[in-house]
Amino acid sequence: MIDFPNAKINIGLNIIRKRSNGYHDLESIFIPVPWYDILEIIPTKNKVEFSSTGISIPGTANNNLCLKAFDLLNQDFDIPPIHIHLHKNIPIGAGLGGGSADGAFTLKMINNLFELKITSEQLEAYALQLGSDCPFFIRNQPTYVTGTGDELSPVTLDLSNYYIALFNPGIHISTKEAYSGIKPKPSTISLTEALSDPGSWQHKMTNDFEAHLFKSHPILSDLKKEMYASGALYSAMTGSGSTIFGIFKDRPNLSHFDQNKSKHLVVSPFDIRKRIVQDYCT
Repeated sequence: MIDFPNAKINIGLNIIRKRSNGYHDLESIFIPVPWYDILEIIPTKNKVEFSSTGISIPGTANNNLCLKAFDLLNQDFDIPPIHIHLHKNIPIGAGLGGGSADGAFTLKMINNLFELKITSEQLEAYALQLGSDCPFFIRNQPTYVTGTGDELSPVTLDLSNYYIALFNPGIHISTKEAYSGIKPKPSTISLTEALSDPGSWQHKMTNDFEAHLFKSHPILSDLKKEMYASGALYSAMTGSGSTIFGIFKDRPNLSHFDQNKSKHLVVSPFDIRKRIVQDYCT
């Protein structure tokens, strides 16, 4: 069985309070976007195995979320051994949620492969044990996200007639660095109410991480400006960085972006279902 875990972006990201346990409450709109890993799972007669190609994955295989996903389900179901192979395309530590997607898609694929009949609600509960971003990728649709990222409410948003450009400059921003400059504050607008008009996002949607991270990494601010100069309706950093994205009404010409880093640039129609067919099945 093969599937294509996709990335996500944040439309608005507000850090609204810090909990006594050190975690932060946030609110954001998560949107699935067409930047993909490739995940294959096949039954095997021997032990459970994990392998990977593409971008090098830090740490040991035992710490990979795909194997952790298998272990979670294996505690409650008698699952035969499998071989998991991940071809990593989504940049790591880039605010795109690629690792979370891999873990969540592993849960879904094992559920389908072995006909475990686990509901979406139950899969989200398993996914939350892998990480706060993981439950989003179970349903993989535009979602209003609150709490620590674990409270999900689907929203209506159709961007299928738009284009998206995503550029990752290869900068790794740690969670510690991202939160070091954050001063939590209540949001002043309703993200869900503003969502219906992409043309207004530039003036209403903000990412609270940008203010201090753009000072320490000026290239991120420059990339955002380039997106707008190229005609973006909206541009922002996704998550805690460092990927910058732009949303366009028409396919943009981004030939002026650094060609030496072209592998870190994705320009695509926004419909992720059509993109999968186009990229991998033709």
